[in-house]
Amino acid sequence: MRIYGDPVSGNCLKVKIVADFVGLTYDWAPVDILKGDSRTPDYLSRFPAGQVPGLQLDDGRCLAQSNAIMRYLARGSALVPQESFLQAKMDEWLFWEQYSHEPNIAVCRFEMRYLGKPASARDPNRVARGEAALDLMELHLGAADWFVGDDATIADVALYAYTHWADEGGFDLGPRPAIRAWLGRCTEAFGAGTETAKR
Repeated sequence: MRIYGDPVSGNCLKVKIVADFVGLTYDWAPVDILKGDSRTPDYLSRFPAGQVPGLQLDDGRCLAQSNAIMRYLARGSALVPQESFLQAKMDEWLFWEQYSHEPNIAVCRFEMRYLGKPASARDPNRVARGEAALDLMELHLGAADWFVGDDATIADVALYAYTHWADEGGFDLGPRPAIRAWLGRCTEAFGAGTETAKR
């Protein structure tokens, strides 16, 4: 299989972490979104929405959206709970991550790190929503080691990706000790895959 991704993207990092964790063999096809690589006719023929990451199976079938790709790659692994309600809770966090977390923290990071904007230029509403997302995570992790059940799941992978870069978007994790402890557990659990998209 082939994974198309930009190494500076948290959404791509998620897929890389899962693929490595479950021991899959794949080719990594770099896609530089800042250079327009995801807008070429060749890329759009596989992934019409022009987003990364993208997964192409050996038989040619393609799958987009990071959480859908993670869900597919992690099937039957320790990253997906066996009990159906816990699977639903995992999906609950996956949907929340894409709706309430990533659009705020990831966008602030992109504007500051890649567009060179100062923290003061961030959209106040987006900042407030990002802070609220981190506050909810801190509240949850104050009473649990992981987001679902007793072990790491792809819900943790999804939330790890942009949370560990939150500082690059102007968000302070200093007063959030539960998140910082959880990030350490994630790094230990997921291993070398977490280093793929480091600065």
